[in-house]
Amino acid sequence: MSPLIIGIAGGTGSGKTTVTTRIVETLDSARVLVIQHDSYYRDISSYGDLGPAAVNFDHPDSLETSLLIEHLRALRSGKSVQQPLYNFTTHRRLPTTKLIEPRDVIIVEGILIFVEKELRDLMTIKIFIDADADERLLRRLKRDMLERGRSIDSVMDQYITTVKPMHLEFVEPSKHWADVIIPRGAENTVAIDMVATKIREMVQK
Repeated sequence: MSPLIIGIAGGTGSGKTTVTTRIVETLDSARVLVIQHDSYYRDISSYGDLGPAAVNFDHPDSLETSLLIEHLRALRSGKSVQQPLYNFTTHRRLPTTKLIEPRDVIIVEGILIFVEKELRDLMTIKIFIDADADERLLRRLKRDMLERGRSIDSVMDQYITTVKPMHLEFVEPSKHWADVIIPRGAENTVAIDMVATKIREMVQK
């Protein structure tokens, strides 16, 4: 039986990872695989002599989505794949990869996963996490400064020049393709529980 492929999209800092974690907690975690679209960022070397400050990491072209599609198709047919590993500090892919094996439920998470039709068509359920822009910005600031060692000035500059414009151009319109939109992000426990219950029922069938 083909696995259930669930897409969880939403703007940066909207709470996608929190929602994913809560859904996984309601299922048998041994049967669930979570794939981050961020793992498929292109290596900085693919931009030639451009430095990180000159690269638009929030544009769909910054991600090797074609490889993610290839991997999902392989997983759906019962084959294991080697997922790339990306270092957000150096903006480079690691020389090693991660072996991932097929599971009954595959959750794909990322801000741009609904942009490509070919990727959308592989998904059984598409969920969009909608959250207030100010709250998303604060969460991004905290994440990038604490987890990725960036300065507040660099985070704010990137937000103004690429993150916000790309959100308005690509991310926000992509919620048109969602089957379910969860407002107020991860704090909407009622909606998350309802979605998790539906997914659990589909897995059991």
